[in-house]
Amino acid sequence: MKTDSLFRPFSLKSLNLKNRIVMAPMTRSFSPNGVPTSDVAKYYQKRAEGDVGLILSEGTVIERQASSNDPNVPHFYGNDGLNGWQNVVNGVHQAGAKMAPQIWHMGVMDPHPSGWLPSAPFEGPSGMGRPGFVNGISMTDSDIADTISAFGRAAADAKRLGFDSVELHGAHGYLIDQFFWEETNRRSDIWGGNTLAERSRFAVEVTKEVRKQVGDDFALILRISQFKPSLYTNQLAKSPQEIEAWLNPLAEAGIDIFHCSQRRFWEPEFEGSDLNFAGWVKKVTGSATITVGSVGLTGEFLAAFAGESSQPSSLDELLRRMDRGDFDLVAVGRPLLSDPKWVKKIYEQRTNELKGFTKDALTELVME
Repeated sequence: MKTDSLFRPFSLKSLNLKNRIVMAPMTRSFSPNGVPTSDVAKYYQKRAEGDVGLILSEGTVIERQASSNDPNVPHFYGNDGLNGWQNVVNGVHQAGAKMAPQIWHMGVMDPHPSGWLPSAPFEGPSGMGRPGFVNGISMTDSDIADTISAFGRAAADAKRLGFDSVELHGAHGYLIDQFFWEETNRRSDIWGGNTLAERSRFAVEVTKEVRKQVGDDFALILRISQFKPSLYTNQLAKSPQEIEAWLNPLAEAGIDIFHCSQRRFWEPEFEGSDLNFAGWVKKVTGSATITVGSVGLTGEFLAAFAGESSQPSSLDELLRRMDRGDFDLVAVGRPLLSDPKWVKKIYEQRTNELKGFTKDALTELVME
């Protein structure tokens, strides 16, 4: 494989990366009471030592009582949580990589399998986490204003701790995405609307507040998806024109990079073109994009939770699209969960040493 395009530097505002490979954010739930441990710090440092260009943290929640459904998901607020993240980013920088936290509010969720619940009801635009499933409350204007402020505080803390960028989680059926989707946003006020562009107001206001807190020169990333975990075939934007109406206001509000999540990066987003989601977003917005979705492995991430194993797969199609200019960066998930040296092995053409992926890698912090 001729992998030169993966190993070119990339620079945008505060992000100065040695290569185009991004560690995708993957929830690990190894932070008791929301505090990242020394093992969590070591886990990220090992990926940095393995030459990942940009590490995106697992989702880390903002300061709202019901922002999480899991007591072991890390917090991005409070002295203990932020001190834990300070140790993480220090280790990553020491090993020569850049890092951004993915800041997150889960929205209306199912309870954790353990039965644990947050100290306040789950909250979302209309109390629904998926169509027809009411498991929370509809947020008031005051709730929304406080949540926007909490995103801003988290971003300001990220910059203060020395992170190189910040990613907002706006995908996969979580809070920002619950506002995007007509099935979970039934509001008739300014936070709702009949069009995707209208329902994007919450995300736009979050972005504006984050930009205000971090200044103009700090790179902001937004993770988005068309699909929902409850509906793989969903399309928020059903045409390139709808992508433009959805995302251009977010770019104007301050998003620099769109992280375009899809299950399989090689699948075309619309008929009549082989462009994937990241390719279309770059084409219609002119913004930098990250592609992600089953890079380097057979199978796809969500199937891994059902126990499906995966084997290493060719990067030829990814490289063809990258060389064509479809996207700027490539996020890699499962290969880096199970092998912190994956990037080095790709660079050194040691493809015979690449590891497969099993569900076991989801239950531990693999260090070697």
